Amino acid sequence: IAKFSVVALSAYFLLKFYFYDILTLSSDHLPGNVYHALDLLIWMFILLCSSMLLIVIIDVPFQIWNHNKQLKMTKQEIKDEYKDTEGKPEVKGRIRQMQQEMAQRRMMTEVPNADVIVVNPEHYAVAVKYDVSRSSAPFLVAKGVDDVAFRIREIAREHNVAIVSAPPLARAIYHTTKVDQQVPEGLFTAVAQVLAYVFQLRQYQKGKGRRPKPIPLKQPIPDDLKH
Repeated sequence: IAKFSVVALSAYFLLKFYFYDILTLSSDHLPGNVYHALDLLIWMFILLCSSMLLIVIIDVPFQIWNHNKQLKMTKQEIKDEYKDTEGKPEVKGRIRQMQQEMAQRRMMTEVPNADVIVVNPEHYAVAVKYDVSRSSAPFLVAKGVDDVAFRIREIAREHNVAIVSAPPLARAIYHTTKVDQQVPEGLFTAVAQVLAYVFQLRQYQKGKGRRPKPIPLKQPIPDDLKH
């Protein structure tokens, strides 16, 4: 409305200023009137364009400033809404649940890559891998209890990953080691015994070696790592 008012006001003053000149165009001097009329139209066009240019010069910076202001307000409103929503206990709980589910899915994809699954045999399952290109010691790729442990064993069977029953070692690794973390130094000997058994068993199954001796029933686990 303000822009239209400025243009209309400019047109009004132009007509008022050139009113006498417009009236004189009705005289009988046709050739002179044509040139005079063209001259009037040119000046009126220039003045109208100047007024519109003035509007643009004033309006464009204002529109940019107003847009940026609204954008800042929108971003702040989104942040405030996110803070309000995130602060609700049920939302926090749902976020934690989703994060745990995503982490568990990622963990399960690593089970087929494990060298051995050490089990309790029913309540605990830990998937261990030894890869010198990734770590200087055996590390944990997955772990779980009850339903998660059952799923780890299922995946291991589907991909022919060795499953070894060693209850004290399974509990010790589960309670002392995080996923993607090396097993504690105190468990190196016990884990080495299990891995050696698994590697020898693979060779035996391929017809390239003797059947390995069973893993010792009493494994070397320090008292501070027992659970």
